[in-house]
Amino acid sequence: MKRLGVNIDHVATLRNARGEFHPDPVQAAKFAQKKGADSITIHLREDRRHIKDFDAKKICSIKNLFVNLEISIKNEIVKKALKIKPNYICIVPENRKEITTEGGLNLKKNNNNIKSIIKLFKEKKIRTSLFINPSIQDILISKKLGTDCVEIHTGRFANLVKSKKSIKKEFLRIKKCAKLADNIGLKVHAGHGLDYKSTQLLSKIKEIEEFNIGHFIIGESIFFGFRNVINKFKKIIKS
Repeated sequence: MKRLGVNIDHVATLRNARGEFHPDPVQAAKFAQKKGADSITIHLREDRRHIKDFDAKKICSIKNLFVNLEISIKNEIVKKALKIKPNYICIVPENRKEITTEGGLNLKKNNNNIKSIIKLFKEKKIRTSLFINPSIQDILISKKLGTDCVEIHTGRFANLVKSKKSIKKEFLRIKKCAKLADNIGLKVHAGHGLDYKSTQLLSKIKEIEEFNIGHFIIGESIFFGFRNVINKFKKIIKS
């Protein structure tokens, strides 16, 4: 059964634009769960540009809500996450100047650090995931590092779909990575830049168990409503 994770970071972005309390990411998390989201994703960035510490703490304390907390490898953020105790952790690259996450982790450069972070969270029985590029080498390194899951960066694929360019090569790259990961015992997730069309195409890859989608859901909800957009994605990934 494929799952939908709804990223609510940009509910916090909208709230922060006024420096007030509305819209509330905590209420967004509850609402998304009620309307069919299988989990909620939030990114506790180093600069706290959207989700704040108090948001993460409150959201992770909601009963029966599965929360996927995205974090960088910075020591301060790792310590915060260990205190917050989410259900799931996804380790992502982070560049202060980036508008959004630009690619997967550099696993070679940060090998030892990432391995030690995974160990910390697994000791707390928190599922760990690594946000990686669709690369066979990165799949194999991820397995050696001891992670439970990989989340494949789908940004390039999504952009090809939107620009109506050939997706064949990138689709096959993602498919091969998903198959290999599944064969060696890693759970496979996908995310970044996804809309209805790109999600529909990738949902044909049976090894992908979870789609994490945020910006498009929040943006589309302005016109069609949170409930309707979530429902449409649920239908797409289950078709």
